[in-house]
Amino acid sequence: MLKLIIAFVSIDKSDEIIEAARKAGATGATVLNDVRGEGLKATKTFFGLDLTLVRTALLFVASESCSRNILNCISEICDFDDEPGSGIAIQLAIEDAVGLQSQLPYILESMDDDT
Repeated sequence: MLKLIIAFVSIDKSDEIIEAARKAGATGATVLNDVRGEGLKATKTFFGLDLTLVRTALLFVASESCSRNILNCISEICDFDDEPGSGIAIQLAIEDAVGLQSQLPYILESMDDDT
């Protein structure tokens, strides 16, 4: 089974996260810059200017066997447990996908390592 991992993180940590995710089994990443979010408390504004920190959304496709390790790497780098507002990362099951032809041998190999 394939998983989609989505991480909303500080832009200054994105390169480190991508490198760690590759070491943990991710075969690539999609980077979406300039995303914004809001947590439990509304963000403050200054004369109508939004003071929300700009984030990066990182998307990874990985085998189920690698996905938890990738999430752990992201959490550790971003210090999610001890730093409120540092971002979030989630994983979703992928029902079907196309366009993975070049990555498929590596993904299947990591899936075979599970058995």
